[in-house]
Amino acid sequence: MTVHRLVLATALTALLCACASKPPAASGLSEVIDRPAEASLFTGIRAYDDGQYLDAEASLKKALATGLSSPRDRATAYKLLAFIYCTSNRTSECEDAFKAARQASPTFALSRSEAGHPVWGPVFRRVAPNAGS
Repeated sequence: MTVHRLVLATALTALLCACASKPPAASGLSEVIDRPAEASLFTGIRAYDDGQYLDAEASLKKALATGLSSPRDRATAYKLLAFIYCTSNRTSECEDAFKAARQASPTFALSRSEAGHPVWGPVFRRVAPNAGS
């Protein structure tokens, strides 16, 4: 299981738990993934994992525009956009996406391996120098 699929599974589980306390609650993953924003996030993560970065970017932007309800999901979408932007030499957009991820979820941080990446690690440290990994 790739890291991003694990992140998606964790985020969807957290979303289901959060929804359980707010009637009417989603009763299962299939109901959550039927929501347009969450479906676009899932599609974006899959495209990213498959190396289809243009498709991933479009789906992640659509997920954000459609209204992801979970702060963690929004942070994940912005993080993947940051990775795409950094690897395509769009440093300003990369910085903005990392900032948006931190705004979406103040506890947002990269994993140790992500933070050590030679392309986006330095950009993230510049934007969020005190964010632990």
